Amino acid sequence: MKQALLRSPRVEIEYCVGCRWLLRAGWVAQELLTTFEAELAEVALVPASQAGAFIVRLNGETIFDRVEEGGFPELRLLKQRVRDRVAPRRALGHSDRPLDQG
Repeated sequence: MKQALLRSPRVEIEYCVGCRWLLRAGWVAQELLTTFEAELAEVALVPASQAGAFIVRLNGETIFDRVEEGGFPELRLLKQRVRDRVAPRRALGHSDRPLDQG
């Protein structure tokens, strides 16, 4: 069987199927692809076998886990975490402001 080649950088969003979080995962994927269209090779949506999961990984490294961090990621924070790894010198405009400054 031919092994699929993984393109890098690759974001993986693992979401709970039972919780119906596919739309949320799709929205996060769309936002990341729009923001990092030149930097990301792909964003994959992965149905989770674990109930309540919403995990975002970048090249296999977990950068957000709903269970560990409580709740869903602020999109601004998630974009910062991706940027810090794939394009550290890149400005994110309004997404660079600290969370408490709206």
